[in-house]
Formats: sequence, C-alpha cells, structure tokens
Amino acid sequence: MTRRIVTVIFTASVFSTVVLARTWTDRSGEFEVEAEYVGYKNGKVRLKSEKGKSITVDVQRLSQADQEFVAEKRRIADEEGNPFNRSGLNKSVKALETEKAMEGLGCREPEHRARLLAKFGGTMESEAAVALALNWLAKHQREDGSWRFDHREGECKGRCMNHGNLDGAPNASTAMSLLPFLAAGQTHSRGEFKSTVRAGLEFLVQNMKEEEDGGSFYEPRGTMYSHGLATIALCEACAMTGDMNLMKPAQLALDYTEFAQDPDGGGWRYQPRQTGDTSVFGWQFVALQTGRIAGLEIANETLAGAERFLDMVQSNAGARYGYTTPASGPATTAIGLLSRIHLGWKHENVALKSGIEFLSETGVSKKNMYFNYFATQALFHYQGEWWKTWNEEMRDYLVDEQSKDGHQAGSWFVGADHGSRRGGRLYCTSLATLILESYYRHPLLYP
Repeated sequence: MTRRIVTVIFTASVFSTVVLARTWTDRSGEFEVEAEYVGYKNGKVRLKSEKGKSITVDVQRLSQADQEFVAEKRRIADEEGNPFNRSGLNKSVKALETEKAMEGLGCREPEHRARLLAKFGGTMESEAAVALALNWLAKHQREDGSWRFDHREGECKGRCMNHGNLDGAPNASTAMSLLPFLAAGQTHSRGEFKSTVRAGLEFLVQNMKEEEDGGSFYEPRGTMYSHGLATIALCEACAMTGDMNLMKPAQLALDYTEFAQDPDGGGWRYQPRQTGDTSVFGWQFVALQTGRIAGLEIANETLAGAERFLDMVQSNAGARYGYTTPASGPATTAIGLLSRIHLGWKHENVALKSGIEFLSETGVSKKNMYFNYFATQALFHYQGEWWKTWNEEMRDYLVDEQSKDGHQAGSWFVGADHGSRRGGRLYCTSLATLILESYYRHPLLYP
C-alpha cells in the first residue's frame, strides 16, 4: 500500500517558537504523514500539511506513540493555562463591594446593578436613557423576531430618520439589537422584555447554517461581523440562563469562529480564514471570551493565534495597534488594548498604561461611536482618573444627545463614520446603550 509523506515543520508547543519535524502514523502502520500539530478537540486531532491543508483525524486511529504524544501536548497546554482562565471570566468573580462570589455575568442581576452603577459612575439619568433606548429597540423589532438596519418597516412606518443602508445583514442587526437587552439583565426567561429577547434569539438560532466546521452566521453583506455579533448574543444568553437549548447552537457558533480564524496569522476578517484585520478580530475575540464565560469549549491554540495576530499589528511595544499592520489608529488601539487586558496583561504593564493614556488624550468622539464603544470598555477595566474623566464626558454626552421627542425618542444617531452610515440609527442606538450599560455589563478585570 502506498504511503503518503508530506514534509512540514511541527510547532513544538502552542506558545513556543521551537520547531521540529514529526511523522504521524496510523494504528496499522501502513500510513504515515509529516505534518504540523495544530490542536485537539472533541476526540479529533488537527494537523496541517506543508501546503496548508487541514487534516482532521480521530485520535483513536493514531498509533499508540502518537496518542501519547497528543496526550502530552494536551497536558502541557493545560499547565500553561488558558489566557481566559482567570478571575472575572469563566470562573466566579468577586462582587466589587461584598467580596462574595458572583458568577459570570451575574453583575447584570438587579441586586447588583444599582450598586455597580453608583460605584463606577452611572446616574439616574443614564439609567433612564437606557430604559428609553430599550423601549425604542423593542418597538422596531419585526414580526419574525429580527431587526434591520433599515428600521423604517413595521411599527415605525418611516417616522424615524437616519436609517442604515446595509441590507442583507439581519443576523448582524438582530444581534446588535439583542445585546443591550441582555446587558440590562433581560433574557428570554425573565424580565420586562423577555418575549422580545426570545423572539430575537429564536430568529438567530433558526438562521444559523450548520456546516461541517460548525454553525455559521456569516452573511454576504454582513460578512464575519455578522457571525461574531450573533455568537456573542447566543453565548451571553447561554451564560445568563444556563439554558441547555442554547448550549448546542452557541458551541457550534464558537466552533465556526475557530474554523474561520486565519490559520497562519491568527486573526479574522470578512471571509473565513482570510488574513485578519483588527476590527473584525475584535468581535470574534469577544465571542470567544463570552463563550468561556458560558463554560463552552475554546481551544488554547485559537487564543494563542489571537495573541499572534495582536503581536503582528502592534506598534510602540504594544501600546498602539493598527488595522492590518503596525500603526496607531484610535479605534484599533482600543480593540487591541481591550484584548490584551482579557488575555492577562497586568495593570502595571507599561505598554498598557501608555495605550490607555493615548485613548484618554484622544478623548470622546462626537463622530465615531465605534471608537467610543471599545475605548469605554478598555478605560472601564483600567479605572483610575482617566476612567472618571472619560466616563463623565461620555455619559453626559450620550444622555444629552439622545432623541427625546416623537417616535425617535430613546434612540441616537451620532456622527458620520462608516459604521453610522451603514448601520444608521439602530447601530448608533445599540452602541450608545451598551456604553451606558458599561458599569454592570461585565465584571471588572482589575478589581
């Protein structure tokens, strides 16, 4: 029987740069292949040939020596630890005043929200703005449970201005609309808007396309942005409720996120497995984080790849980040720093401090809600005077700019950046609401 031999360099470990050649053999000894070990998941070993072809094989089909090799690699990976396996994420976290354990996204529960709101700088006015925004979003849900960036259909009947022009991305627009409800502690099983949330989640689950590599929310117009956003929404709902009916679609979505990662650079972009950019990367990375909070499976190799991508686009020793190459874009820097915080950078890290200072000096944007959204999260976790100054301006600006009259009451349309033009009033309202929910949306990572 002819043996297949392909030459490739084997990466010695997930986080190592030492490389060795390795030959893999099946149990019969008849077949062998030289390939790179990529990872292990659900009883399957992932390999990569020198031409970049992905090879997946049941671990039980490998020789005893190869099985022992895989077991050792898994043990080493466990000892090195997952970057997300830290206080505040998939483990229970400390309630910021009581020092008692509060699991996952328990900070969104009513008994914690008021305390966290006061502690981190929210006000009665900012919470009133959140309530108005949720009402506006609920009124613009379509009968099938979805939302559209062109919000004029349904009850609105064109009464709200500044609709988005991005058609054909209902997964993205539905997920963006669900996230503010979930951040406010509203789920499909409890809360004033539980029927709204349930209908939105059902729409997403029904729209998921099950493929060989997982469950996809990819849309030609929304691209991998749609997948990242929808995956976050499913994982948040799963984490908040423990609903077993959501665990399978959420895990399938995460599986597809891992499949879609650029196998070389470690990032994500518009198309699956394309060389990454920091913007699309940000949403996929948050999806992975949220999946960890929900107790779902994420391969260590995926997170190692994410770190590799950040290393590739960083500048100023990690204080700034570019889009696809090293640079100093404000929004991309905010995404990069937020990701580094989640990956375990210490509060005293010099590059982190320098980057946070850069965001603070850049200041609240009156035109770019995308930058405001990610910068708010990074500054929130860092805290200190930079957070206090940023929060006061950001909070009061949003409260003042929220529409107060007519059918638009409770919504926002801010700026003229690319996202605002494409997503319109619904996009701006989602991001503005999530910013005003920052005080209790996620556990503080530097308590």
